Amino acid sequence: MESQSQSRPSSSAKWLFGRLGAPKPTWDHSGRTAGHKPALAVFAAVGAAWVFVLVALGAFTTSINAGMAFPDWPLSNGSLNPSGWLSNISMFAEHSHRLSASTMGLITIILGIWLWLREERAWLRELGFWAIGMVILQGIVGGLRVLLDPVIVPGFEMTLGQMLRIPHGVIAQVYVCMLIAIALACSKAWIEKPIAVSTGFRRLGRLCVVLLFIQLTIAAVMRHNNAGLAIPSFPWSAPDGGLFPAVWSFKVAINFAHRVMACILGVALLWFAAKAWLEPGTPPGMRGGATLLMSFFILQIALGAAIIRTYRDPAITTAHVLIGAAILATAFSLTWFAHRNAIEAREAR
Repeated sequence: MESQSQSRPSSSAKWLFGRLGAPKPTWDHSGRTAGHKPALAVFAAVGAAWVFVLVALGAFTTSINAGMAFPDWPLSNGSLNPSGWLSNISMFAEHSHRLSASTMGLITIILGIWLWLREERAWLRELGFWAIGMVILQGIVGGLRVLLDPVIVPGFEMTLGQMLRIPHGVIAQVYVCMLIAIALACSKAWIEKPIAVSTGFRRLGRLCVVLLFIQLTIAAVMRHNNAGLAIPSFPWSAPDGGLFPAVWSFKVAINFAHRVMACILGVALLWFAAKAWLEPGTPPGMRGGATLLMSFFILQIALGAAIIRTYRDPAITTAHVLIGAAILATAFSLTWFAHRNAIEAREAR
């Protein structure tokens, strides 16, 4: 396939669409190439993996209520290396989270520039810059969470800064998906192997991803309102085995909604995995991904129960958040790969 003319305009409305490069790279006048780029693919994969380090550190920081270990931002107690942060668990958690976030920002900027300089596909170049914008936004929201912590909001228990923890957590999940999308699009399997899956499989994948985002948003609201133990029994919502809580409040309602969505997701994800296992056109890698998806989901249920039994042990709570992100990442990966042919073909038309 001939390389795309670089005089062709790139529109943000077309950032999800591109076309497949040749198996053997060809150079155009700007230095961009078509085809698989091993070094870029490895770097993108490292970025997609590092984001889970960031998610884990952020979850642990929240689990031990260490988000305000330092009252300033972007420095920590006015320093890049604050005194005592290696010996104080709260300071260690928060400062490690900040350092990992800075590393993630640097990785994303390098990745975006690398894509712009070397990648032929316009949609992928634009997605790289969207990722840079997202990591900058996430950093700003994280900083405002600290700086606006003292601001009281009339009628609410949480301060303005505490409220910003919720969008901070949701944006993180969007960012995870963006990095995974880039890493998969740079992989050799994506570039060289078309995917033959049904329209129904793709549609079900989109539904699962939407449901997971809803669930993770509910989880963020529940987590940051300290409602994780609002219903102290499992699997039933009442100690006597009742399906519904005996007494309702906002915290109980958001906790109950989290449980209901978990049941809905259990059905949707199993249906999605079953289609991956049974459809004849699904490649072995996607079938393995479906098995991994269900394994993560079963583990997540067990961790949710353990949170209640251990009264929100920080390690278990952190693992619950991390596995939740892994479930989203796996479902999104399967769905994104299922759309590979349409994404690569759209701009070539």
